Amino acid sequence: MKIVKNTLLVLALGASTINAADLLATVNGTKVTTEDADRFVRAANPQQSFETASDKDKAIIVERLVERVLFIEAAKKAGVENNPDYIKTLDRAKNELLINQWMKNQYDSTVISASESKEYYEKNLKQFSKSEQVRARHILLKDDEAGAKEIISQLSALSGDKLKEKFIELAKSKSEGPTGPKGGDLGFFGKGQMVAPFDKVVFALTKGKVTTEPVKTQFGYHVIYLEDKKSASTTPYEDVKAQIVENLKQMQFREMLTKSAKEMKSKAEIVIEKVKK
Repeated sequence: MKIVKNTLLVLALGASTINAADLLATVNGTKVTTEDADRFVRAANPQQSFETASDKDKAIIVERLVERVLFIEAAKKAGVENNPDYIKTLDRAKNELLINQWMKNQYDSTVISASESKEYYEKNLKQFSKSEQVRARHILLKDDEAGAKEIISQLSALSGDKLKEKFIELAKSKSEGPTGPKGGDLGFFGKGQMVAPFDKVVFALTKGKVTTEPVKTQFGYHVIYLEDKKSASTTPYEDVKAQIVENLKQMQFREMLTKSAKEMKSKAEIVIEKVKK
């Protein structure tokens, strides 16, 4: 019996220590905890938390929570709890909470098996696949084919980093396209995203090389430098499994809601009044 009493005492002391650590303030006997503070912060911004706030912000948050307790006390003393508008609003809020909690319970009970998620992945491989992509830079001269050829001539004896550096320099000083200030950088793109003549040439280029002739499009004459190339690839199942499960869960949940609503309507006594236009 003594051992049991001692054990209970230790547990009680441990609980007191935890509560003390969580306690931020006491206002007329009402405790303000870190849980209250975290809920207060996340209500304003779900991406933030009380724990990650600066010491200055934490002090402000605690001050606002202290004021909140005092405002609640003031509202109760003023008899707001008996106000008809308050009672109506409270009833509406309770109903919303009931619906939200019911939906949460339904969603949490939705289970997607490993076989379902794997089957979805295998049937929708295209969704998780990326076609070949390239990263290119270009120098655009709108009406000057000779100028484009001169640029190619300046670059012809260079290779490696020197070629890239010179190309960027010329793009910034010569290109008449919107990417000129960025060294002609077009970023990564897949087949079909550029106009046909440009697309055909850029995907045939070797990484680290420049076109030997200007490429003519409706925009003008392009000198193209192929900076990088990515082969076609498929994202492994394990990397997208969580995403697939979540998507399937949401789909199944929506289907359940539609089915439940239909069943409930079929069993309920519903009278829809005509709405005056």
